[in-house]
Amino acid sequence: MKRNFILMLPVIVYCTFIFIQSCYPSPKGIPQFAFSDKIMHTAGYALLGALTARALFNGNWGIKDLQSSRTLLIIIAILFSAMYGVSDEIHQSFVAARCGDIFDVAADAAGSIIGVLFFVKCRCR
Repeated sequence: MKRNFILMLPVIVYCTFIFIQSCYPSPKGIPQFAFSDKIMHTAGYALLGALTARALFNGNWGIKDLQSSRTLLIIIAILFSAMYGVSDEIHQSFVAARCGDIFDVAADAAGSIIGVLFFVKCRCR
């Protein structure tokens, strides 16, 4: 139980960072170019996806045969990360000077998939 909490701690801290950052207007000092916002969303949620996959794959979640459950863990990690992106966009729709954007949700989901698959690919070497 303690090991699972320690593995989930980076996920919790990073989700908290995303939530707090979403409470403020978008930063002005970041260089802007075409689709820079979507690239930042993709990268941010790739990190969340990788952290989530790391916690799931290395924890003891009561799954007897991890190898046969590999696909399930991948799906759970992607869904958790992507759904957190959805919740973040909903949260932003209630923050002054911010708005929820369906294209941000798409970038978040793409980043989640990339991060999880990157973790799985690197882990299985």
